Amino acid sequence: MDSVTQAALGAAIGGVVLGRRLGRRAVLFGAVLGTLPDLDVVIDYGDAVANVTRHRGFSHSLFVLAGLATALALLARRLVPRLEIGLGRWLLFFGLCLMTHPLLDALTTYGTQIWWPLDIRPTAWPLVFIIDPFYSLPLLAGIIVALVSGNGYRAPAWGLALSGAYLAASLGAKTLVEHRLAPVLAERGLTDAPRLVQPTPFNILLWRATLIEGDDYHEALISVFDGDHPPVLETFSRGAALESSALTSQAGQRLDWFAGPFLRYDIVTRGDRERLVATDLRLGFPGFHPFRYALADRQASAWRVLPTTRQLTEARGNDRAAMGRLVGRILAPEPMLCTSHFVPREWIVEVPAPCRRPPHDERRAAERPPADSSEPG
Repeated sequence: MDSVTQAALGAAIGGVVLGRRLGRRAVLFGAVLGTLPDLDVVIDYGDAVANVTRHRGFSHSLFVLAGLATALALLARRLVPRLEIGLGRWLLFFGLCLMTHPLLDALTTYGTQIWWPLDIRPTAWPLVFIIDPFYSLPLLAGIIVALVSGNGYRAPAWGLALSGAYLAASLGAKTLVEHRLAPVLAERGLTDAPRLVQPTPFNILLWRATLIEGDDYHEALISVFDGDHPPVLETFSRGAALESSALTSQAGQRLDWFAGPFLRYDIVTRGDRERLVATDLRLGFPGFHPFRYALADRQASAWRVLPTTRQLTEARGNDRAAMGRLVGRILAPEPMLCTSHFVPREWIVEVPAPCRRPPHDERRAAERPPADSSEPG
């Protein structure tokens, strides 16, 4: 989640745990602790893939934060005995303020390495978008009231309760969406396919499902208000012919560990240079994927791994218009909002009739990106 939300969560927890004893100070100290794990963003590993895959790493480890909380509790008990706060209460304060940060991050799509240093893929149980004002505002309102009134407990407790209820509502919405998606997957033979179901930006009413099937992937938008209207899948190419070339580099392997099968590969031409690029399909929205990485350059008939990977920008359409259409899609499944309308034609494999754009008509919307069997040099 964003840093403001993490600070608000830490502040609310600080108020609930020690607000009666420390008043405003509990809220302020909690806010500082709540943002502490994100200080890893100041570390530059000198490589775009390393920077993105090492964020939410050691500083978000439950093992590391549990040790830090214990050390801080012992230190606080020793330095301020006059407050007559027991070690257990200090442990609760520091432990919850610190450890709820990565646990909340784990409820977003990005993934959080809560088990570092164990070699386990980042944990992600997507229930909220990385920025969700409906989750954040109750927390912020609670801590503002606490800072103004001086009562560090009551308002933060209400804010925490409301934000917790929002997460529970999100879990219910996701369960409903997955229930509606299940018959479509069974009909298409995709029940066991890798899939990711996550909320669309800034809400928990409209959900995006991404499914991997071999060389292709499917996208569907599902609203809690869709009723009996079945989800509709649109199919795109992953550029999987380039996957083996990408995985010969350490950066490509690291991205595969980070994002799993939810990666798209393509060749980007810059002047007379061809560059192998990997795109994380989980983050953003179809046609608006911000995490794209140049992994290798083509030299003659072979790929040369770049010594330092680079993050690329993607040509984007009208973000505001796209958001407006998302809002309309929340309330009704018709007219259909086609994610393929935001995606370049060359990636489109198959779309339902309402999403077809001239001159595609009844045939496949576009050929797949050119296959590449060369190895990096």
